[in-house]
Amino acid sequence: MDFKIGVLAGDGIGPEIVEQAIKVMDAVGAKFGHNFNYTKALVGAIAIDETGDPYPDATHQVCMDSDAVLFGAIGDPKYDNNPAAKVRPEQGLLGMRKKLGLYANIRPVTTFPSLLHKSPLRQDIVEGADLVVIRELTGGIYFGARGRSEDLTSAFDTCVYTVEEIERILRLAYEYAGKRNKRVTVVDKANVLASSRLWREVAQRIEKEYTDIETDYMLVDNAAMQLIQWPKKFDVMVTENMFGDILSDEASVITGSMGLLPSASVGRETSVFEPIHGSYPQAAGKDIANPLATVLSAAMLLESLDLLEEAQAVRDVVNRSIDAEVVTVDIAGDSKAYKTSEVGTWLAENL
Repeated sequence: MDFKIGVLAGDGIGPEIVEQAIKVMDAVGAKFGHNFNYTKALVGAIAIDETGDPYPDATHQVCMDSDAVLFGAIGDPKYDNNPAAKVRPEQGLLGMRKKLGLYANIRPVTTFPSLLHKSPLRQDIVEGADLVVIRELTGGIYFGARGRSEDLTSAFDTCVYTVEEIERILRLAYEYAGKRNKRVTVVDKANVLASSRLWREVAQRIEKEYTDIETDYMLVDNAAMQLIQWPKKFDVMVTENMFGDILSDEASVITGSMGLLPSASVGRETSVFEPIHGSYPQAAGKDIANPLATVLSAAMLLESLDLLEEAQAVRDVVNRSIDAEVVTVDIAGDSKAYKTSEVGTWLAENL
């Protein structure tokens, strides 16, 4: 089968890690008889440098024309350290989410037995942890009205949600829970925020349609604590944009390395698959970044194309690479540290 894949490598280590994922996808194509046609496009700081726009129209068209999009990372110190910058790489990411209707970010968090010692939490706490954080991605405070007073002594950011936006993300969470352990935790701040009270009101109505799934409700501060104390109690966690941004990053630490966790952003037009970590500019060009999260994001991409056996083959070879200690410096410990490109080549050859 033929598939059109948009490739937005982005900034920092993005091009290096995406290159390894493409190696693995090409190996999948050779093994299973598929042809992946890649179209590269600019996004983030590199797009600003070359076009003045962090998400150019040409890049949007590539995404629209693709069956799925493989995304690297965005961000550059020259913008991160300049709060007065009028155009920022992150604006490209938000623009892409809005234009493609990427309304849900899916972040699976699983532990690897051979890496439990890398987790900052005790082994008995994290062993067997397996959860999914589903974050609403196109509403809330990141997309609400914002500004400064004329005298610049105050600022405001507005959090707005509609019933339709909340229903959509909740139904997706219940669909995921139905295929997993049939538990949904709705996270909000309903004791303080009106928008959260709307979330809870809608959720309490929706849960009645899914009688085979257990639903519980948790305030965000309590969820942040329990995620560290008892990560194994969670199955599917669903929440609004800002809470999901924070909690999913917190959850990522459980595994021992952010370089291991993939994500998918599900949209109306197409879906985007990317590692959860940032552009790590300090490592750019050094061939030391961990590519496994990007490779596992490619597995999620394959799954979205109904290539289930192919996706599992990628996950299996990643597990074998970890067991064989063919890993980069961030998780190598006292063992040999492999280069980014070496890990990618090993995965492709052993798939």
